[in-house]
Amino acid sequence: MLDLIISTLTGLTETIAAKPAFGVALTLGFFLAAKKLYRRYPSPITHPLLISSAAIIFFLTLLGIDYHTYQQGGQLISFLLGPATVALAIPLYKNSQRISQQLTLIITSVAAGTLTAMLIAVFTVKLLGGTTELILSMVPKSVTTPIAIEISHIVGGVPSLTSVFVVITGLVGAILGPALLSYTGLASPISTGLALGTAAHGIGTGRALQEGEIQGAYSGLAMGLAGLITAFAAPLAVKLFHIIGLF
Repeated sequence: MLDLIISTLTGLTETIAAKPAFGVALTLGFFLAAKKLYRRYPSPITHPLLISSAAIIFFLTLLGIDYHTYQQGGQLISFLLGPATVALAIPLYKNSQRISQQLTLIITSVAAGTLTAMLIAVFTVKLLGGTTELILSMVPKSVTTPIAIEISHIVGGVPSLTSVFVVITGLVGAILGPALLSYTGLASPISTGLALGTAAHGIGTGRALQEGEIQGAYSGLAMGLAGLITAFAAPLAVKLFHIIGLF
């Protein structure tokens, strides 16, 4: 009898999980609950992205639901990343005059941050004894997922690993970035936006928008520039690393 009940519940779970609405409902439900928790207990360790991601992983593991099943609905939310990114044009437009006056400085700052992050990642993993595939997968970790995956393909990394590194980088940047900038006394609206967009891509930009419109505008611009710079620089950097015998 118990086996029959378990079998029935398992079949029911698989049927429900196979519906695209399941992934959407699960993602939104956990995220909204995590936001409510964060409002009540604001702390880096209660950040909604961290809590909701951990809760979804635990829930899927507990019920034995594989990632591809969840993604049937989860990808519908991922699709909204495109329109959400385009919507960043609004704060950019509102701050276009200020940005145009600082464009050279912005590009220089983002380029420096992007290349520094890439080099630190490569040499850190190399020093720790990481494999070549692992190192190459780390190269585009600081740019938004669609760009990072394509760069990973080009340089010989593992796209699935790159996706994990991108998410971890974004979460760490969004959670610790503002506090670290405040601690160092560098938390002006412009520097906060540029830092979060350069180091933590879309997740960091979402955090920047919570800080304010100016932060969001500069973060969105930095995220786009970081993607372009990495797309051009990563393949060249990898070729250089091969030439000097790093790999």
